[in-house]
Amino acid sequence: MRFLLDDEQREFARSLDAMLTASDTPGAVRAWAAGDTAPGRALWSRLAEAGVFALAVPEPYEGLGPLPVELVVAFAELGRHAVPGPLVETVAAAALLDRLGDHEAAAAWLPRIASGKAVVSLCVPAGGSPYALDPDATDAVLVVEGDTVLLTEDAGPVQPSADPARRLARPLGGTVLARGPEVAAAAAYAADVAALVTAAQALGLGRALLDRTVAYVKQRTQFGVAIGSFQAVKHRLADTLIALEFAQPLLHAAALALAGGDGPEAGRTIAAAKVAAGDAAYTAARTALQLHGAVGYTDELGLSLWIRKARPLREAWGTPAACRARVLAP
Repeated sequence: MRFLLDDEQREFARSLDAMLTASDTPGAVRAWAAGDTAPGRALWSRLAEAGVFALAVPEPYEGLGPLPVELVVAFAELGRHAVPGPLVETVAAAALLDRLGDHEAAAAWLPRIASGKAVVSLCVPAGGSPYALDPDATDAVLVVEGDTVLLTEDAGPVQPSADPARRLARPLGGTVLARGPEVAAAAAYAADVAALVTAAQALGLGRALLDRTVAYVKQRTQFGVAIGSFQAVKHRLADTLIALEFAQPLLHAAALALAGGDGPEAGRTIAAAKVAAGDAAYTAARTALQLHGAVGYTDELGLSLWIRKARPLREAWGTPAACRARVLAP
């Protein structure tokens, strides 16, 4: 099994990083949190032009995929730059639509998802939260209820979240998009895709937090020296780096496992990657908060946009407890 990325995949990551570095993603995050989705939708279109959403859509529907490894590469960069919006949910919705076997529904939505013209959220209440992410900013929400998939455009009031840019609301009503015994299997596959790319997002987020914290401790001084020279600080940063480095191969193994099939072993590998990446990102957030001191608690600090995402990503699409239980299941 090859865990290393090839040259084309690394270049894809570099191109996304360059594009997002040149974009005002912190401004887009703050605007999204305030309910202004225009900057985020503009960024969404640029990501679509780069082929990010096409990676989740099969070729017959104007996509490039499904390509789990490339999706992991892309979502690590999206996490690194804290891009707002239902990114995970949209690619998971694409996976659901592909597996339903309903050509009419797939033809109606998948080309639009691939091109970035449709932003779709996904809610699977049986698998966790009854809330959908950013339903007020999407073109539609897919809700799985038993053997039925509902398409809804209405939602209740936005609920408070640890991350203000994660706008959660309960979907309301809807029309039947698909019904039948294939829905459960399709929803399970979509949830695995969501867990995988959420893990990638978390890993990218953790790396960004670590990079910024390392830069900060080199500049902040105490007793006339940079705090980065203190042994306790070095050990804290080293522990964070080790956690991120150990999560990386697990994430790539999970992507390769999903590319090879969606059986129980792939699901367990994805769950293991989700735990490792989520815990590593949470560790990175705690390290960043501690080593930045009092300034780390302020909303004015741009780093807070990253810090506040760590715990929600750790819990989304599979809590640590649920993922560990899945890994240990016979």
